[in-house]
Amino acid sequence: MASSCFLFRPPHLFFFFFLFVPFLSLGQQISVDINSSVWEFPSNPLCLSQQRNFAESQFSKNLNSLVSSIPSLKSNTYNFYSLYVGSISDQERVEAIGICNRVVNRVDCLNCIAQAAVNLTTIYCPQHRQAYVRATKCMFRYSDKPIFGKLETSPPLEAPNPSNATGDRNEFIRLQSELLNRLRSEAASGGSKRKYAQGTDPGSPPYTTFFGAAQCTPDLSEKDCNDCLSYGFGNATKGRVGIRWFCPSCNFQIESDLRFFLLDSEYEPDPKPGNGKVKIIIATVCSVIGFAIIAVFLYIFMTRNRRTAKQRHEGKDLEELMIKDAQLLQLDFDTIRLATNDFSRDNQLGEGGFGAVYKGVLDYGEEIAVKRLSMKSGQGDNEFINEVSLVAKLQHRNLVRLLGFCLQGEERILIYEFFKNTSLDNFIFDSNRRMILDWETRYRIISGVARGLLYLHEDSRFKIVHRDMKASNVLLDDAMNPKIADFGMAKLFDTDQTSQTRFTSKVAGTYGYMAPEYAMSGEFSVKTDVFSFGVLVLEIIKGKKNNWSPEEDSSLFLLSYVWKSWREGEVLNIVDPSFVETIGVSDEIMKCIHIGLLCVQDNAESRPTMASVVVMLNANSFTLPRPSQPAFYTGDGESILRYTNQINHIASLNDARTSVSLISQETGLKPWLMNHDRAARA
Repeated sequence: MASSCFLFRPPHLFFFFFLFVPFLSLGQQISVDINSSVWEFPSNPLCLSQQRNFAESQFSKNLNSLVSSIPSLKSNTYNFYSLYVGSISDQERVEAIGICNRVVNRVDCLNCIAQAAVNLTTIYCPQHRQAYVRATKCMFRYSDKPIFGKLETSPPLEAPNPSNATGDRNEFIRLQSELLNRLRSEAASGGSKRKYAQGTDPGSPPYTTFFGAAQCTPDLSEKDCNDCLSYGFGNATKGRVGIRWFCPSCNFQIESDLRFFLLDSEYEPDPKPGNGKVKIIIATVCSVIGFAIIAVFLYIFMTRNRRTAKQRHEGKDLEELMIKDAQLLQLDFDTIRLATNDFSRDNQLGEGGFGAVYKGVLDYGEEIAVKRLSMKSGQGDNEFINEVSLVAKLQHRNLVRLLGFCLQGEERILIYEFFKNTSLDNFIFDSNRRMILDWETRYRIISGVARGLLYLHEDSRFKIVHRDMKASNVLLDDAMNPKIADFGMAKLFDTDQTSQTRFTSKVAGTYGYMAPEYAMSGEFSVKTDVFSFGVLVLEIIKGKKNNWSPEEDSSLFLLSYVWKSWREGEVLNIVDPSFVETIGVSDEIMKCIHIGLLCVQDNAESRPTMASVVVMLNANSFTLPRPSQPAFYTGDGESILRYTNQINHIASLNDARTSVSLISQETGLKPWLMNHDRAARA
């Protein structure tokens, strides 16, 4: 089964290297040995796409061939190497990039990259199809997907000097930013062999001079290099005497009164262009001719099974967009059909808003989850492109990882990592399997989902609202860690816009988890997901669906029942009875109930952000605000009438007959409520 392996490392590592001459006098500037151990920090690897029987795969053979070839490469003064083994259409193709700090000489650079490659493939990530490592002097990464010319900012790593700046902090940060922005532009405008800039600017007293350097992998475009460094500048710790910041595509360093780079005259000169120009021209012409031949064969292959002009046009546009945005493994339809036993019912895992989901096994043994777009569903090409382009850019331990896709004729298929534990709803709502989920596991699931949503809302490259957060969209890995799935209805937010609320005329999601402002008027924001998260938390604690009602009072659904019990001090009624018998109602359970009620408040502005929720969950001592009445409360006659009117309003947003039926199924409206509705209209 495919899985991802993250060696434990928080988003930002703080490697506290020693303070350089802590009491510098004014006007004093020093330089240090670039090979000194003071710069060293532990190598930081990231492992992705673990493969079963990896050693026997063709990809493993290609990777070993690539790594073993590095020591025999001819070193260059640009300290950059891009390597590959396999043809561009080969699914087992390996692409790799290595780059060193500018101050490292070319022999040491090649040795560093070679050693990093060996360590990464034999020690850190011995069975993975994608991996990255940052060492003190160099970086090496490889992948089974295209990486040349692709911007990648994750994972970030920073190593700040532990000393904060003295003097005018704002002026200190402003002057440092001016230097870094100037170096960013210079580095980005570099050529295809080196994108690097270094320089100095006057410092902010008591510091006389700032020294800075910025570097991108030279395969990036000028725009991507600018974007990468801007991302680093924006996310790095501010106001430190010095800091180093790294990600796979770029890095920078700035120091106060400390020159950490060589003078231009001290670097080994680059080779001067000579007769090699003729060879370059010949190679270029041959490449163009070869590319043209390949393009002709690709065109013939893609149009062999001719369809209508409209289908060809749409399929081509979609495929171009997918390849550009997703950079994923693309499988042909026959491979997927074989993997799923021709989409056998025995292999079907479930049915979602996107279509049916099947288990599949690829020919090299990797298990996959295959989501096949239903032609009858409300989702289509736009949702398909949306899901692929979004999910492909997201990497978090609590998000389901997209492995690939199929786009062939009318077929639209997504390929995900497979989880044999399936989804949370198969455990939490099953009286027998629910017993497997002790409180420690449930708390880990709650915390993991919270972190995943926080990543979507604030920490990812884009601001994303999921809009369909529910128990069946939380998958569980072998260790019962949660993975948020199904981004088919996610909406991408412009992080620069002033308004963080949007409206849609097509309300899509699952009633019972939908916030009132979204269900009734199509208004959605990050607080929409917060509401759904609150419903999920209360479901996990109680072990019941949101449309559940107690036998003694069928007018109450889960949210209303929890609120009523909370107000009346009958907390034992809110908790799964198995906890009462084993651990009782702990402070942690009480805290989660409180957080759940805060999240499902009727007023969206009153709900906390996911950042606040994560802080609440992690805090041992934290004063929580008092929650107000939840949405759709049915605890008294006035509330029941208001709830009925709200449901009628939701139904009026869509086709009344279809919507009322759907709402009845999802929220569990009782016959008495429907009769009450008819009586009110009579």
